[in-house]
Amino acid sequence: MSEKIEVGVIGLGKFGLELAITLRKLGHSVTGIDSSEERVKAAKPYLAQVFEADGTDPQTLEQLSFQDFNYVVVSTGDSMEASILVVLNLQEIGVNKIWVKAISEAHKKVLSKMGVDFVVFPEHFAAKQLAHKLATPGMVEYLSMGQDILIKEREAADWAGKTLIDLNLTNNYQVQVIAIRKAGSDDLDFVPKANDPLDKSDVLIMIGQRENLLKLPD
Repeated sequence: MSEKIEVGVIGLGKFGLELAITLRKLGHSVTGIDSSEERVKAAKPYLAQVFEADGTDPQTLEQLSFQDFNYVVVSTGDSMEASILVVLNLQEIGVNKIWVKAISEAHKKVLSKMGVDFVVFPEHFAAKQLAHKLATPGMVEYLSMGQDILIKEREAADWAGKTLIDLNLTNNYQVQVIAIRKAGSDDLDFVPKANDPLDKSDVLIMIGQRENLLKLPD
């Protein structure tokens, strides 16, 4: 497992709570706060450290040692003003790494100008994921890397008996096979051997630009 980190999560709505729970499952330490008693109660079964507190109060953040965490994630619902105030307070008490959920493009722009380390716009990202999934058969995931980088699945089918060396997908299509999944299995063989013949039912997991993935024969 990677090195254990300590993360503070301010705002335990759907996004914040899901993030906190996932981090805990990955073995990391999470402290969550929210001003809503109901949300705090909902989080208690999943988080060892959860408090009903106001994230816009710098003294509260300091008392809960947010300045000592490796990362602090701000997910304060629909209030752009509250989010910005929380970020200012975190910067004031010396938090090193601040990640923030944006609620609009304007919010994202302001946060970037404030020097926030990472800004995520979940609705925007989810919309792109869905659009690419609808438009690209076999797409597994859209990666936001400044270009339309996708991960796509394809059964070996007519490639059966050939090796990755034979297919030469990197040079022919500028596409890279990053894993292979055998039929009936959920396990992935990452960085597969290039000289092993493919079975007809093998599923190739490939990464590349959308336009290149679409050039692959069906």
